[in-house]
Amino acid sequence: MTNVKIVTDSSCTMVKSVRDDLNIHMMPLSVMIDGVVYTDDDHLEGEQFMELMSKAKALPKTSQPPIGEFVELYDQLGADGSEVISIHMTKGLSGTVEAARQAGNLSSSNVTVIDSDFTDQGLSFQVIQAAKLAKNGASVAEILAEINHVKENTKLYIGISTLDNLVKGGRISRTTGLLSNIFNMKVVMDFDHTELIPIAKGRGIKTFNNWFEDLKTELSNLSNVRQIGISHADGLEIANGFKEGLQALFPDMDIPVLHTNPVIATHTGKGAFAIMYYTD
Repeated sequence: MTNVKIVTDSSCTMVKSVRDDLNIHMMPLSVMIDGVVYTDDDHLEGEQFMELMSKAKALPKTSQPPIGEFVELYDQLGADGSEVISIHMTKGLSGTVEAARQAGNLSSSNVTVIDSDFTDQGLSFQVIQAAKLAKNGASVAEILAEINHVKENTKLYIGISTLDNLVKGGRISRTTGLLSNIFNMKVVMDFDHTELIPIAKGRGIKTFNNWFEDLKTELSNLSNVRQIGISHADGLEIANGFKEGLQALFPDMDIPVLHTNPVIATHTGKGAFAIMYYTD
């Protein structure tokens, strides 16, 4: 029986023990801060990166892994005849998935590359399910069907405490009407097929709290919530508050609260959070 091995990139936020247990291979992205390049892996923790970014003269620059490193990994994983499924952050945020596709065409292994349409724990939902199936001996076709099912049933909401990084990074424009005045503006956006769609905005923390009440109503009306994840960028207090509210609705669910990775934190800025879930 041919084994299937799962690859993702370091924008995929998950508990390290889960990654190790499921033998998920993670390709690190890079961030450059004031001319110094840092690899986005276990050696650059989220809290450490936030401190470096706060002191930086300019917004950090992020970059996808070199194509050659992907080729090397794919060749290594397929040397025993295994097939590879490589699942990556949305092309709307990074060129990583395109680099992976080019590498897959160059590799001697049989590689299938997937654009997850998400990132962070939204991406991890697909990766973890794929890895569980692979560990249990599922075929490539079975795994791809599950990846697509999870993708089509995932919602990802992002709360932004400061819009500065999104503006500087060119992710949103002052001309959209959203940003007539960005001072103390709080925004919640629906991340929908690579687009950031504002669904709540206002000044002060009540913007987030009011939206969260609506989210709890949304979730309580669903009978098939499979998993919820909460991530943050130096915003642990608000993230833990959200977990408390969601745990009351889903007392038996393990809801991870994780610091997001440096690549995502560069775009969102300090104090951001994301709440993601998917349904059966």
